[in-house]
Amino acid sequence: MTGRLSGRRVAFLVAPEGVEQVELTRPWKAVQDAEGLPELISFEYGDVQAFNHLDKADVFRADKAVSEASVDDYLGLVLPGGVANPDLLRTDPASVRFVGAFVDAGKPVAAICHAPWTLIEAGVLRGRRLTSYPSLQTDLRNAGAEWVDEQVVVDGGIVTSRNPDDLPAFCEQLVEQLAQQAEHSHAAPA
Repeated sequence: MTGRLSGRRVAFLVAPEGVEQVELTRPWKAVQDAEGLPELISFEYGDVQAFNHLDKADVFRADKAVSEASVDDYLGLVLPGGVANPDLLRTDPASVRFVGAFVDAGKPVAAICHAPWTLIEAGVLRGRRLTSYPSLQTDLRNAGAEWVDEQVVVDGGIVTSRNPDDLPAFCEQLVEQLAQQAEHSHAAPA
Protein backbone atom coordinates (compact mmCIF):
# COMPACT_ATOMS: atom_id res chain seq x y z
CA MET A 1 0.00 0.00 0.00
CA THR A 2 3.02 2.30 0.24
CA GLY A 3 2.81 5.53 -1.72
CA ARG A 4 -0.68 5.05 -3.11
CA LEU A 5 -2.04 8.23 -1.52
CA SER A 6 1.14 10.32 -1.95
CA GLY A 7 0.55 13.08 0.58
CA ARG A 8 -3.19 13.49 0.01
CA ARG A 9 -5.30 14.48 3.02
CA VAL A 10 -8.03 12.18 4.36
CA ALA A 11 -10.65 13.40 6.85
CA PHE A 12 -11.55 11.32 9.91
CA LEU A 13 -14.76 12.69 11.45
CA VAL A 14 -15.55 11.86 15.09
CA ALA A 15 -17.62 13.21 17.95
CA PRO A 16 -15.80 14.59 21.02
CA GLU A 17 -16.33 11.25 22.77
CA GLY A 18 -17.44 7.73 22.09
CA VAL A 19 -15.33 6.72 19.08
CA GLU A 20 -14.21 3.09 19.14
CA GLN A 21 -10.42 3.50 19.36
CA VAL A 22 -9.38 0.61 17.13
CA GLU A 23 -11.84 1.74 14.44
CA LEU A 24 -10.02 5.09 14.44
CA THR A 25 -6.41 3.96 14.82
CA ARG A 26 -6.30 1.03 12.37
CA PRO A 27 -7.74 2.95 9.37
CA TRP A 28 -5.55 5.93 10.37
CA LYS A 29 -2.47 3.70 10.19
CA ALA A 30 -3.62 2.24 6.84
CA VAL A 31 -3.88 5.77 5.41
CA GLN A 32 -0.43 6.65 6.79
CA ASP A 33 1.06 3.40 5.45
CA ALA A 34 -0.21 4.40 2.00
CA GLU A 35 1.51 7.79 2.52
CA GLY A 36 -1.75 9.66 3.01
CA LEU A 37 -2.20 12.41 5.58
CA PRO A 38 -5.04 11.67 8.01
CA GLU A 39 -6.65 14.64 9.75
CA LEU A 40 -8.91 14.33 12.80
CA ILE A 41 -12.04 16.50 12.64
CA SER A 42 -14.60 16.91 15.39
CA PHE A 43 -17.23 19.40 16.56
CA GLU A 44 -14.40 21.72 17.57
CA TYR A 45 -10.63 21.72 17.87
CA GLY A 46 -9.61 19.91 21.05
CA ASP A 47 -9.67 16.61 22.87
CA VAL A 48 -11.52 13.53 21.65
CA GLN A 49 -12.09 10.73 24.17
CA ALA A 50 -11.85 7.31 22.52
CA PHE A 51 -13.24 4.09 23.99
CA ASN A 52 -12.49 0.38 23.97
CA HIS A 53 -16.10 -0.73 23.83
CA LEU A 54 -17.50 0.84 27.04
CA ASP A 55 -14.18 1.64 28.76
CA LYS A 56 -12.33 4.91 28.30
CA ALA A 57 -9.22 4.55 26.16
CA ASP A 58 -6.81 7.18 24.81
CA VAL A 59 -7.45 10.86 24.20
CA PHE A 60 -6.74 12.24 20.73
CA ARG A 61 -6.52 15.85 19.57
CA ALA A 62 -8.86 17.06 16.83
CA ASP A 63 -6.96 18.99 14.18
CA LYS A 64 -9.95 21.03 13.04
CA ALA A 65 -13.58 21.84 13.74
CA VAL A 66 -16.02 20.39 11.23
CA SER A 67 -17.49 23.87 10.68
CA GLU A 68 -14.07 24.98 9.39
CA ALA A 69 -13.43 21.92 7.19
CA SER A 70 -14.06 21.83 3.45
CA VAL A 71 -14.74 18.68 1.45
CA ASP A 72 -12.55 20.16 -1.30
CA ASP A 73 -9.49 19.81 0.95
CA TYR A 74 -9.77 16.02 1.31
CA LEU A 75 -9.45 12.94 -0.85
CA GLY A 76 -12.07 11.07 1.19
CA LEU A 77 -13.74 10.60 4.55
CA VAL A 78 -13.51 7.93 7.25
CA LEU A 79 -16.32 7.51 9.80
CA PRO A 80 -15.13 5.29 12.67
CA GLY A 81 -17.75 3.58 14.80
CA GLY A 82 -18.53 3.09 18.42
CA VAL A 83 -22.15 3.44 19.52
CA ALA A 84 -22.00 6.94 21.05
CA ASN A 85 -19.77 8.47 18.35
CA PRO A 86 -22.15 8.28 15.36
CA ASP A 87 -25.16 8.86 17.60
CA LEU A 88 -23.63 12.21 18.58
CA LEU A 89 -22.49 12.99 15.02
CA ARG A 90 -25.97 12.53 13.60
CA THR A 91 -27.29 15.22 15.96
CA ASP A 92 -24.71 17.78 14.80
CA PRO A 93 -25.94 19.64 11.68
CA ALA A 94 -22.43 20.65 10.54
CA SER A 95 -21.24 17.03 10.73
CA VAL A 96 -24.28 15.76 8.82
CA ARG A 97 -23.76 18.38 6.09
CA PHE A 98 -20.04 17.49 5.89
CA VAL A 99 -20.82 13.78 5.42
CA GLY A 100 -23.51 14.46 2.82
CA ALA A 101 -21.17 16.76 0.89
CA PHE A 102 -18.59 13.96 0.50
CA VAL A 103 -21.20 11.63 -0.97
CA ASP A 104 -22.59 14.40 -3.20
CA ALA A 105 -19.04 15.12 -4.45
CA GLY A 106 -18.53 11.44 -5.31
CA LYS A 107 -15.60 11.12 -2.93
CA PRO A 108 -14.95 7.89 -1.00
CA VAL A 109 -16.63 7.54 2.39
CA ALA A 110 -15.73 4.61 4.65
CA ALA A 111 -18.03 3.81 7.60
CA ILE A 112 -17.62 0.94 10.04
CA CYS A 113 -19.81 -0.55 12.76
CA HIS A 114 -22.45 2.01 13.90
CA ALA A 115 -21.03 4.82 11.70
CA PRO A 116 -23.71 4.41 8.97
CA TRP A 117 -26.13 6.16 11.37
CA THR A 118 -24.54 9.43 10.23
CA LEU A 119 -25.00 8.43 6.57
CA ILE A 120 -28.68 7.74 7.32
CA GLU A 121 -29.04 11.22 8.80
CA ALA A 122 -27.37 12.72 5.73
CA GLY A 123 -30.03 11.06 3.56
CA VAL A 124 -27.56 9.45 1.14
CA LEU A 125 -28.32 5.73 1.35
CA ARG A 126 -31.47 5.16 -0.73
CA GLY A 127 -30.77 2.43 -3.28
CA ARG A 128 -27.33 1.59 -1.90
CA ARG A 129 -26.05 -1.78 -0.71
CA LEU A 130 -24.09 -1.81 2.54
CA THR A 131 -23.32 -3.53 5.80
CA SER A 132 -22.97 -2.38 9.41
CA TYR A 133 -23.15 -3.63 12.93
CA PRO A 134 -26.19 -5.96 12.78
CA SER A 135 -28.34 -3.85 15.11
CA LEU A 136 -28.50 -1.10 12.45
CA GLN A 137 -30.03 -3.26 9.71
CA THR A 138 -33.62 -2.09 10.30
CA ASP A 139 -32.50 1.56 10.40
CA LEU A 140 -30.62 1.10 7.13
CA ARG A 141 -33.52 -0.65 5.42
CA ASN A 142 -35.86 2.11 6.59
CA ALA A 143 -33.45 4.59 4.97
CA GLY A 144 -33.86 2.79 1.66
CA ALA A 145 -30.64 0.77 1.68
CA GLU A 146 -30.13 -2.93 1.08
CA TRP A 147 -28.42 -4.33 4.18
CA VAL A 148 -26.19 -7.43 3.83
CA ASP A 149 -24.19 -9.38 6.40
CA GLU A 150 -20.75 -9.28 4.74
CA GLN A 151 -17.24 -8.42 5.93
CA VAL A 152 -16.91 -5.41 3.63
CA VAL A 153 -19.18 -3.86 1.00
CA VAL A 154 -18.29 -1.19 -1.56
CA ASP A 155 -21.12 0.62 -3.34
CA GLY A 156 -20.44 3.75 -5.36
CA GLY A 157 -17.45 4.77 -3.26
CA ILE A 158 -19.11 4.03 0.09
CA VAL A 159 -17.14 1.37 1.99
CA THR A 160 -18.85 -0.31 4.95
CA SER A 161 -17.92 -3.05 7.41
CA ARG A 162 -19.59 -4.61 10.45
CA ASN A 163 -17.15 -4.47 13.37
CA PRO A 164 -13.47 -4.47 14.43
CA ASP A 165 -13.02 -8.06 13.22
CA ASP A 166 -13.54 -6.72 9.68
CA LEU A 167 -10.83 -4.05 9.94
CA PRO A 168 -8.28 -5.76 7.65
CA ALA A 169 -10.77 -5.94 4.76
CA PHE A 170 -12.19 -2.50 5.61
CA CYS A 171 -8.75 -0.85 5.59
CA GLU A 172 -7.79 -2.56 2.33
CA GLN A 173 -10.94 -1.32 0.56
CA LEU A 174 -10.63 2.13 2.15
CA VAL A 175 -7.13 2.58 0.73
CA GLU A 176 -8.19 1.12 -2.63
CA GLN A 177 -11.09 3.57 -2.98
CA LEU A 178 -8.91 6.49 -1.90
CA ALA A 179 -6.17 5.46 -4.36
CA GLN A 180 -8.71 5.30 -7.18
CA GLN A 181 -9.95 8.77 -6.22
CA ALA A 182 -6.35 10.06 -6.18
CA GLU A 183 -5.74 8.65 -9.67
CA HIS A 184 -9.00 10.11 -10.96
CA SER A 185 -8.37 13.54 -9.46
CA HIS A 186 -4.80 13.61 -10.90
CA ALA A 187 -6.18 12.78 -14.33
CA ALA A 188 -8.92 15.42 -14.14
CA PRO A 189 -8.34 18.64 -16.08
CA ALA A 190 -6.97 21.51 -14.00
